[in-house]
Amino acid sequence: MKSEKILITGALGQLGTVLTNELQKKYGINSVIATDLRPNFDFNGVFETLDVTNFKAIEECVIKHNVTQIYHLAAILSANGEKNPLKTWDINMSTLFNVLEVSRLCNINKIFYPSSIAVFGDEIESVNTPQSPNLTPLTVYGMSKVAGENWVNYYHKRYGLDIRSLRYPGVIGYQSLPGGGTTDYAVDIYHKAVNNEDFECFLKASTMLPMIFIDDAIRATLELMDAPRKIISIRTSYNLAGMSFTPNELYNSIRKTYPDFKISYNPDFRQEIADSWPKSIDDNTARKDWGWKPNYDLDSMTNIMIQKLKAQYHSVVA
Repeated sequence: MKSEKILITGALGQLGTVLTNELQKKYGINSVIATDLRPNFDFNGVFETLDVTNFKAIEECVIKHNVTQIYHLAAILSANGEKNPLKTWDINMSTLFNVLEVSRLCNINKIFYPSSIAVFGDEIESVNTPQSPNLTPLTVYGMSKVAGENWVNYYHKRYGLDIRSLRYPGVIGYQSLPGGGTTDYAVDIYHKAVNNEDFECFLKASTMLPMIFIDDAIRATLELMDAPRKIISIRTSYNLAGMSFTPNELYNSIRKTYPDFKISYNPDFRQEIADSWPKSIDDNTARKDWGWKPNYDLDSMTNIMIQKLKAQYHSVVA
């Protein structure tokens, strides 16, 4: 384990920030190379400024650090992606191709590729959406993830690369601010509540979506990557579930701590995106293959989110 060298792209994003820290704990601070497009001069550990659209730069970084595993998190997300569809497609696909080719040429042992519930379109069973439905996404982000799932499956079948993937639901965490996703209302709302501000939601009160607490999302990632290769039956991407709720249910959970908290609803273009996604996910294949099981429900997540954000804002004020 100590000989592993882990490269993470998009390490300063919502998922990358937490995953980097957990991988440092697991493999050692000097065994994890965090990278992102923008520099981070305060980073605790090994950090490289890296443009993942530059094939040569990735290859040089991999060789320089003797990288054995890659977690490719860099991407433009769903809501931001719709503002510039062609750029989103180009960046999301070109960065994946670069990582796949570098991995093939440099004999990388293991690769993680995050997918998303954005791969599902409106031609699915929206309740308990199965592992292998018809994938007709309505966003460029979702289209790029469907294509990405097929490419990682191809590289596994064609070249034998050990690539593993999860279809994340909306990820809710306290460690970073929202990053441009359709489910990000469920992060922003906690910040507003803790700061005694009213919240305007860009989705309807009744919009049910699958979500997952950041701690569960990170644990699922590490459990999948630690699972024996022979038990991995899905080489596109595993369905992953945590919990499902509506903005109104989340609001009522927060009001147990902040009874005077106010919410209003002003649906925008993200409503159409959310309407095309599942209400809940069937993740029985992940449960069967590598023993996945979430630890958090809505109220337990709310309690931790409020506790952590209050501590963060109090420290800033102090």
